[in-house]
Amino acid sequence: MSVSRRREERLLDAGETELVKRSHHPELDAEDDKALPDLIRLLRERRDRARDMSRRQRRELRGKAAPSGANPASDNSGTREKAALLAAAVKRVSKEHERRRVADARGRTVSGARRALALKRAAGNPADGRPSSRTANEGMNPVPNERNAPSGAVNQEGQEIAMRRGGGPR
Repeated sequence: MSVSRRREERLLDAGETELVKRSHHPELDAEDDKALPDLIRLLRERRDRARDMSRRQRRELRGKAAPSGANPASDNSGTREKAALLAAAVKRVSKEHERRRVADARGRTVSGARRALALKRAAGNPADGRPSSRTANEGMNPVPNERNAPSGAVNQEGQEIAMRRGGGPR
């Protein structure tokens, strides 16, 4: 389920709100290709910080860690939601960055293929220098197999012996 802008503004501080706002689509489309890795880096840093705070608060709730502030943590749902919002923003920006990278690579591949086709067409027909008709001369020569009997029998000598025992040909 998507989170409303009002909820985002309530969970995030001003700097994080600005970063997450840049990760949504109208602003994300306007971002420069070179600025996307910096945006991903900043969002990851904020996400990691929120995730670490959420884990620390959860340990405080279970009694495994000493309270880090003046008051012990009573709930970590806010920081957990904050980390989830920042993680979703990282995912959006990373996906857009990968989409642009693939589109750029595809564009370079297509332009290279078009250039190769133009060079091939400019080179002309490769069959121009060949003679118009070709002859095969004698063609292929048969190579007889020395191991097979000329009559097609598997074993010529064995066939003669079998015919004498059987009383002759049928």
